Amino acid sequence: MRAILFIFLFLSFSSSAMADEGMIEQASPYSVTQTMQRLEMAIRKGGLTIFAVIDHAKGAAKVGQKLRPTQLIIFGSPKGGTPLMQCNQTAGIDLPLKILVWENAQGKVMLGYNDPVWIAKRHNVPDCAVAPKLHKNMAKLVQKALEQ
Repeated sequence: MRAILFIFLFLSFSSSAMADEGMIEQASPYSVTQTMQRLEMAIRKGGLTIFAVIDHAKGAAKVGQKLRPTQLIIFGSPKGGTPLMQCNQTAGIDLPLKILVWENAQGKVMLGYNDPVWIAKRHNVPDCAVAPKLHKNMAKLVQKALEQ
């Protein structure tokens, strides 16, 4: 019985650690809606294309389920994404770039995205020259959106 409990706890811990791998998270001083609006403005000012905005909480409500505010914005530019895919085309599964904004269980608004450097490592091209540039650009974009 103890062995089963140990395996269950180990697997639970392992899967949550893996889920966080490569994700950069930051608190937002704004509501989910305000954070998304600010992100959209920063993305557009940066000359990037917004491909989609997905409201996960709205989707949950459509099927009679509850979810704290959770929205995803999908955006990018061939100027940044293409060089990453030239390093390894499988990186295309992680592109275009995405930022998730959600209200956590404590009522705090969070923003998170996959680190482009981690994406490059995930696709076995850790030396891909564009990854650190994308990392820096994502950090600047988030900083602009969260400025007070």
